[in-house]
Amino acid sequence: MSTFLFDKTVFGPVRSRRLGVSLGINLLPNNRKLCSFDCIYCECGLNGELGDKTSQMPTRQQVKEALKQKLEDMLNENLKPDVITFAGNGEPTLHPDFAGVIDDTIEIRNAHCPEARIAVLSNASRLYKPEVVSALLKVDDNIQKLDSGLKETILRLDQPNYPFDLDQTINQLKAFKGKVIIQTMFVEGEIDGVTIDNTTQKDIDSWIQALQKIRPSKVMIYTIERDTPYSNLKKVSLPLLNQIADQAKQQGFEVSVSG
Repeated sequence: MSTFLFDKTVFGPVRSRRLGVSLGINLLPNNRKLCSFDCIYCECGLNGELGDKTSQMPTRQQVKEALKQKLEDMLNENLKPDVITFAGNGEPTLHPDFAGVIDDTIEIRNAHCPEARIAVLSNASRLYKPEVVSALLKVDDNIQKLDSGLKETILRLDQPNYPFDLDQTINQLKAFKGKVIIQTMFVEGEIDGVTIDNTTQKDIDSWIQALQKIRPSKVMIYTIERDTPYSNLKKVSLPLLNQIADQAKQQGFEVSVSG
């Protein structure tokens, strides 16, 4: 299926299912995906599949200038974002100046649209770095991925390109002491004869157990909306998403559903 890359450092604004009117920031190269995961459902495709492998990340100064200019242009048109979202062509915390970029973004947000939130969509792969954790604690919406409570499911869905330790990840998420939102992508299908399904009761039970350890402020569950690298993946129905959400709500979690 057709996938795409974000070709600008600052893009949008776009209407986000979960966040509202979102102005996006892509800290990765504008013409290739760069990520510590290789999720089978990623709208940007698989690692190394698209783009120029020699292209570079934008510098901290380039990000700062691009964001300031975009916000000034929006305000001149009487437009304001609900949220400034770090997303784009991969994992934003891979940027070597991620912490500095967050500081710049807070400063620019406060000057131009102080009511806007700052969100980071991350896969939780860099939480071993104190400067990354410190920066994430400064943003309004620290949104971290956890697609299952089973390691084998995560390896199948997210394909981490490093030695993935689920217990360590859960402990790192727990260390936020509630200042974290967990996002979970639910998907079904088949790839190369292997069943893909993280909606099984075993997955849901283990996922809720992980949530009970992490105690996030909110849980966001959703399913695929755009094209994915594999044609045999399919959306999870809204009734099933709501059933999963109800199980988490019964354990006291605030849950939002995007079908």
